[in-house]
Amino acid sequence: MASKGKGLLALLGLGALAYWKYKNSSAADQQVVKDKINNAKDNLKGWGNDLKSKANDVAGQVKDKAGDLQSQAENVASN
Repeated sequence: MASKGKGLLALLGLGALAYWKYKNSSAADQQVVKDKINNAKDNLKGWGNDLKSKANDVAGQVKDKAGDLQSQAENVASN
């Protein structure tokens, strides 16, 4: 439990240092940071969309396979 508190405190300290450094940097440096954050956000959003698309594809394949198995079971039951 104490290590979690120390880790959280360290993370908070790093965040405060980064904020201080950002606020005391030039406008050009601040823009570079903003661009990096926006780029990371866009990449994360794209990754999430890709993951969602792949999940939908797999769900569709599972649905198709289940439908095929149901049809086969119905054919076997009727014969």
